[in-house]
Amino acid sequence: MSERPDPPRRRGRPPRDRARQAEAREKLLRAGVALLTERGFGAVGLDEILSAVGVPKGSFYHYFGSKAEFGLALIEAYAAYFARKLDRWFLDESLAPLDRLRAFVADARAGMARHDWRRGCLVGNLGQEIGVLPEPFRDALRGVLADWEARTARLLEDARAAGEIAPGADPAALASHFWIGWEGAVLRAKLDRGPEPLERFADGFLTMIERR
Repeated sequence: MSERPDPPRRRGRPPRDRARQAEAREKLLRAGVALLTERGFGAVGLDEILSAVGVPKGSFYHYFGSKAEFGLALIEAYAAYFARKLDRWFLDESLAPLDRLRAFVADARAGMARHDWRRGCLVGNLGQEIGVLPEPFRDALRGVLADWEARTARLLEDARAAGEIAPGADPAALASHFWIGWEGAVLRAKLDRGPEPLERFADGFLTMIERR
């Protein structure tokens, strides 16, 4: 009886090794998001991020080709996280449309307070540094803001259909107005270390659009 040939060896890393790599990459992204929502891209060094998660410096380039590539991955990760946050509030049909927007504002205020007003918005922070960041960051950030505006416009379309805002209101224009003002309010809340800028902007925006 002839012996069976050995099965062909699979190429690539074994699944357990790949799982460890994916976990380490995710830890780097979480640490990077946390630090960059507090400080800028230029102010945070790789050594600080690596030491926060216990990853050797030589291993960083196993996961990312450069700090710029890491930055783009951080934008993508933050965008996915924030889209889930927006969906949690904006798609909550147990609330009236404008109450969903109020719920988002309250959640954002609680999140900033939880971190003692030290953390802001990663997209807003990077936007302030855009003059010294690699050019691909510009398109990535604009894409994230466009997505947030589109989600907000859909919410405001629901508000218009429900008669909460005027029938002639332009949801897309109002959504753009909201995010331009909201990013400024987040920056000011971080500067003032308090909720008043968020509350003042949100109250003013809702007073402006709400149908009486």
